[in-house]
This record gives sequence, C-alpha cells and structure tokens, in this order.
Amino acid sequence: MSTSVDDQLKGLPGMSREDLQSLWTKLFGKPPSPALRRENLIPILAYRLQERAFGGLKAAVVKRLRQIALGESTGRRAPDIRVKPGTRIVREWQGELHEVSVLAEGYEYNGQTWRSLSEIARAITGTRWSGPAFFGIRRRSGKATTE
Repeated sequence: MSTSVDDQLKGLPGMSREDLQSLWTKLFGKPPSPALRRENLIPILAYRLQERAFGGLKAAVVKRLRQIALGESTGRRAPDIRVKPGTRIVREWQGELHEVSVLAEGYEYNGQTWRSLSEIARAITGTRWSGPAFFGIRRRSGKATTE
C-alpha cells in the first residue's frame, strides 16, 4: 500500500463492490460474507486500514469488550449511566407516572428542585431507595436496566 491512509480512506466510497471485496480479502485474509452490504463494507474497511496503519485496541480493552459482549462479570460494579442536563426521566410507580428533568445542578420534580434522585425516589415511595436504581439508570451486572 503505497498511498497514504487518508488517500485510501477517501477512495473507499468510489470503489466498486468487487474492489471492496478484493480489499477485504487482502486485509482480513478471507472474503466478506455475501450478505454484507456495500455501505457496511466501507466503514469496516476504513477501520481496518486505520488499525493497520496506527495500531489497534490494547489487549486489555479487547479483553474487557469481549467480557461485556459475553455478559461476563468482572466482580466490579458497573458505572452508573450518566444523564445530561435536559434529559427527562420517567418512571411509573403504583399506577402513577412520575417525570424528572435533569438540570445542570440537580433535578426538577413536581416544580421543585432536588439535589439527588434518591431524595425524589424517597418522596415518591416513602421509603429509602437508591435514586438511580429506582429510575432504572444504574447498570447491574454490566447491563443497563430498563424499568
């Protein structure tokens, strides 16, 4: 490959399907699946070209991604999902719909500003709850809940 990576990347969209398949075989050592659409071949080939030129993921990252894909636990608690200001969180509790808006500093619920989701969950249920767990935005066992 005598041309630069940039030139190769720019040339991918203009290549015929046959040329893309040939490049795939050259880069991966086997032909692509016939079911793989042309618009999917291009970004995969682009990634592979960059991977070969600049290096791929570190082994530890590949291992962790494989664990996540297989649903394996590492014994570490998965991080909470981060919600951005402007996000609306909706939860049904005992037949009533509760809506919380995420602010830059805290949360808005029923026209009042709250410091934490746990305070809101406590106000709704009357018992101590983890706010992120109550609203379904805490990851459990590597998977986000969808309550």
